[in-house]
Amino acid sequence: LPAEVMADDCYAMMFMQCSSLRKAPALPARSLASYCYMSMFSGCKGLRRVPALPAVSLEEGCYYSMFEMCGSLRKAPSLSSVRLANACYVSMFGGCVRLKRAPALPADTLAERCYAKMFSGTGLTEAPELPAKTLADHCYEKMFSKSSLKKAPKLPALRLTEDCYASMFERCSSLKCAPALPARRLVKGCYRQMFAGCGLDSLPALPADTLAEDCYQYMFWRCGSIRRGVPLPALNLAPGCYSYMFSKCPNLEEAPALPATVLRDRCYQGM
Repeated sequence: LPAEVMADDCYAMMFMQCSSLRKAPALPARSLASYCYMSMFSGCKGLRRVPALPAVSLEEGCYYSMFEMCGSLRKAPSLSSVRLANACYVSMFGGCVRLKRAPALPADTLAERCYAKMFSGTGLTEAPELPAKTLADHCYEKMFSKSSLKKAPKLPALRLTEDCYASMFERCSSLKCAPALPARRLVKGCYRQMFAGCGLDSLPALPADTLAEDCYQYMFWRCGSIRRGVPLPALNLAPGCYSYMFSKCPNLEEAPALPATVLRDRCYQGM
């Protein structure tokens, strides 16, 4: 496929579910178009060799589900772009159960939904570095959900965005240690279901004193190894801020202090 000038949806679903395909063709384009590679090799269960992806200029959804459910894929191509686009990597390797190692992700400024579900359901045991300090709405949502992750990356951002970490590590049952979460000012849904269903032994400090709607909702839901809660210093609550936060944690022996004297709708519902 020698084309170097892309058009919207040009290769979308081109080889989708070609289960006998083992080697992908070269893709030399350096500037992409919207959804140009969307689901291009999705469901190619026999695919073992993928092409280099030299593009440095991305567009919306350009790699959306590109290798999703490629169950034989063991090695991901390098991703060199430092400027992302909305939904550019959504589900790119989702369901690649044999993928053990992620490519480097050097971008330090993100775009809406850029990494959503990127490695969901993979065999990944260690996450790539995530250096970005400028986030975007839903940027990491379900990024590693249902994966084999044992070590989480550092999350240095101090300014959060809506649902930025929502379900990021959901159902990562092998994950024992959570990364530090230094933000003091939260936004709607920012930690929603972040560690739900994980194997956490201990919890990260949660120093935030400014909360937002549903910010901690279901954050540690079904974390069966947790025994002690973590201090929650906020005095000013938000609707649903702690709803179901520790729900179905059967070994929780010590709950955190809750110093707020003025409550909000659903703030402790199912906590």
